[in-house]
Amino acid sequence: MQNAKEIQVALQNLLQEESAGTQEEVCQALQNQGYSVNQTKVSRMLRKLGAVKTKDERGNVVYWRPKEPPPPELSSRVSSLIIDIVANETTIVVHTSPGSASLVSRLLDYQQKNIEILGTVAGDDSIFIAPKSVANIEKTLQRVKELLS
Repeated sequence: MQNAKEIQVALQNLLQEESAGTQEEVCQALQNQGYSVNQTKVSRMLRKLGAVKTKDERGNVVYWRPKEPPPPELSSRVSSLIIDIVANETTIVVHTSPGSASLVSRLLDYQQKNIEILGTVAGDDSIFIAPKSVANIEKTLQRVKELLS
């Protein structure tokens, strides 16, 4: 019996090749390598690995695994990582637990349209946020606080 880790490694290798455009093609490619899988199992594994559909250089739609996973879901509590959120007339600064700024910064950047920011710069325990408009900094500050609470 094949273990799930072996199948996962084979699937990751297949995703790096960017050669499969459908779950059926992924399933067939794994079966050709001797793995016993079905479409349901492949679907679950693709979701677990964070695979997405994208276009390759020839314009074909293929499954691909980004090198970097998406930020954590907002349902996970990041508020425990936040020490303070302050602002002046031009900049918002988030103080986090040591080592947490990068994670929180990714979450903010991922939501930049919703909270009206241009982007973030993260250190070890501080995040500088550039608001889209300094005229609306209070509104942006409030959205950042709501997102992180």
